[in-house]
Amino acid sequence: MLTTVDHVQLAAPPGTEDRLRAFYTHVLGMAEIPKPPALAARGGCWFAAGAVQLHLGIEDDFRPARKAHPGLRVTGIEDYAARLEERGATVVWDGSLPGHRRFYSEDPVGNRLEFLEPHPPAG
Repeated sequence: MLTTVDHVQLAAPPGTEDRLRAFYTHVLGMAEIPKPPALAARGGCWFAAGAVQLHLGIEDDFRPARKAHPGLRVTGIEDYAARLEERGATVVWDGSLPGHRRFYSEDPVGNRLEFLEPHPPAG
């Protein structure tokens, strides 16, 4: 039986770990978590915020996915979008998901990221 998503793996080109660390920690507000030593030798970096984990793995022939992305639920989406913009990230609002406010952004290597918050129930 599936119970939850443990993590989402995204790819990145070789040599981009410092850029990824700056974005995921300073812009998104996540904490870097240590990779097990056997996996650390492969490069990349892992991040967490609460129960959310994003793993960035190194891929020699990296090309960012244009459609595939993690959907990350946030609270205070307006403030969170402002945080990203203040730190230089692009925020593109999308009002097409009923019952939610959401926007898209990209990490420094072009991975698409979706951020969403459900609307409070009417009444």
